[in-house]
Amino acid sequence: MPSQPTPQQSLAKRSFAPVVDLHTRILILGSLPGDASLAQQQYYAHPQNRFWHLLSDVVQTDLVNLDYPTRLQTLLMHQIGLWDVIAHAHRRGSLDSQIRNHSDNDLISLVNTLPNLHTIAFNGATAYKLGSKILQEHGASYRLLSLPSSSPAHTMSYALKLAAWQQLSTLKNAQLGS
Repeated sequence: MPSQPTPQQSLAKRSFAPVVDLHTRILILGSLPGDASLAQQQYYAHPQNRFWHLLSDVVQTDLVNLDYPTRLQTLLMHQIGLWDVIAHAHRRGSLDSQIRNHSDNDLISLVNTLPNLHTIAFNGATAYKLGSKILQEHGASYRLLSLPSSSPAHTMSYALKLAAWQQLSTLKNAQLGS
């Protein structure tokens, strides 16, 4: 019979590997996967999280009804990558406000491997706050966007979230340095 995780182990959360390739032009950074995402080992797996809906509208492709590997491949085809600013942390539940004792992902090393990257978008205020701090002056080389969180905990209407996220559709085809 497998042993149950200790309370400290169940609070320990770890980010997924980045989803990027050499063609990535826009990198979307979240904070740390929530419990539903960790359980399914998929970015933005909670059914009420609007991430895949928002990006479906941005790239004008129905990502919601695709299987997960195809979703990721489709994002890469649109030159959009994903990762999180936090490598690991302790957190009870899925709220960013509960993140404790976090360690940062090495964002600078990642962005240095992406020659076509021109925009780093942050999914929510926590991702923006932490990611900007990690990048420091290195962030000046990129367009940084703070987007409203796609999480159901962020109670802004879908229409208002989408209006902000639509910036990505115009930036998809922007040139480096423009």
